[in-house]
Amino acid sequence: MAVEAKQSTSQQKAGQEKVGEVVSTKMTKTIVVEVIRRVKHPLYQRVVTKRRRFYAHDEAETAKTGDIVRIAEHRPLSRLKRWALAEVIRKAVVIDEAHLVAPVAADTKKKATSKKAVKA
Repeated sequence: MAVEAKQSTSQQKAGQEKVGEVVSTKMTKTIVVEVIRRVKHPLYQRVVTKRRRFYAHDEAETAKTGDIVRIAEHRPLSRLKRWALAEVIRKAVVIDEAHLVAPVAADTKKKATSKKAVKA
């Protein structure tokens, strides 16, 4: 009897999991994950890309925009949030904009001084 009870608790329904990209982290402890799937159109037999956005709970606020994450079904936390962040699969590549802006500004100064020299 005790063995059967242990087996039934270990075989709980796992729930769905989805993998997608974080498109927004502007809300507190909430991320918006866009899941993309490709399906065949029932009438035209063409492959169509379908996108769906899910609101997911991120307690530690670890996910950033552009990350690839796995979300899992969860009890309702608000009107729209029915998912929770399970794991961050791949972090987004962050490019430091300070390095990109500085060389561009230096090039424009050189061009401006050369134009003045030509006019004189």
